[in-house]
Amino acid sequence: MAQLAIFHPPVINPVSIISPEFCAPHLIDLAIVRKVMTISSGNFVVRDIMGNIIFKVKGTLMSIQDRRVLLDASGNPIVTLQQKLMSAHDRWQVFRGESTESCDLIFTAKRSSVFQLKTKLDVFLANNREDVCDFKVKGGWLDRSCVVYAGDPDSSTIVAHMHKKHSVKSILLGKDKFMVTVYPNVDYAFIISLIVILDEINS
Repeated sequence: MAQLAIFHPPVINPVSIISPEFCAPHLIDLAIVRKVMTISSGNFVVRDIMGNIIFKVKGTLMSIQDRRVLLDASGNPIVTLQQKLMSAHDRWQVFRGESTESCDLIFTAKRSSVFQLKTKLDVFLANNREDVCDFKVKGGWLDRSCVVYAGDPDSSTIVAHMHKKHSVKSILLGKDKFMVTVYPNVDYAFIISLIVILDEINS
């Protein structure tokens, strides 16, 4: 009897953007819960499939610049995400810890074009002069069906994908929940940071 072929994502070189501690040798499924009815926007909780809190995202309130901080489960800051003022493409900058100094810049992300029907995000690492993006996000944000690619804009190397997951209970509680699958050896703190930016750009 012929056996069914099982697809395994290709093994790629470790993609450590924020820290190698966030790179696992296997697929990681994470659930992101965003509180919809809240005074302070941008608040998320990220859990693994066992329900353990992996990350928290805290948003600023009454600030000139939009700013988010990605925290670990204990509340320690990992990165600070800040929107760049006067940017036509909704550019966001991501810094180490709670810093917003240029020397601590890790990467920037912006919309591919000012006007777009589908979600397209270009991601540039700090040392990139922005000739060609290092990562690309494509998909439909409203459906939470986005895919993160590594490499140039035409690359087909997938490093993560997301999809929406909701229930009657989550709707009644005013929570928006979606799932993210991060491929092996890919920095999942980096992927979560991208999703926070996507949410801000599309909110």
